[in-house]
Amino acid sequence: MAVDELDTRILTLLLEQPRTSVREYARLLGVARGTLQARLDRMERDGVITGTGPSLSPAALGHPVLAFVHIEVTQGHLDEVGDALAAVPEIIEAFSITGGGDLLTRVAARDNGHLEDVIQQLINLPGVVRTRTEVALRERVAHRVLPLVASVGRR
Repeated sequence: MAVDELDTRILTLLLEQPRTSVREYARLLGVARGTLQARLDRMERDGVITGTGPSLSPAALGHPVLAFVHIEVTQGHLDEVGDALAAVPEIIEAFSITGGGDLLTRVAARDNGHLEDVIQQLINLPGVVRTRTEVALRERVAHRVLPLVASVGRR
């Protein structure tokens, strides 16, 4: 899906001012409200815009320990383990990966003891061979998309 200059301006506004109305976005961009809404609808349909909800902090929810757990899975059991991960509330993301391990999860825990409990829960899942855990010390670059949007807009 091609994202043009107007799309990048719309996306930039959505990221910089997420609580603004569609009418105000249209005014700021100098386009008709219908044009803006059609662009938003298309970008949602095409999967460019994937959500509109608030961004929440696991730390503020009482889970300040962030860890990345690599999971090695018995061959042929990737889907089963992936489905089982969805039932663990502390897993906030999971990806199939290449390299060392088959899955990479991002885990939020209350403290180190809670993290150990979550890891033990993962180890006991059918199809899990082993795990390797890395604890994040400090976030250096927060999740962001705006620089990518800006670079796409310059092309």
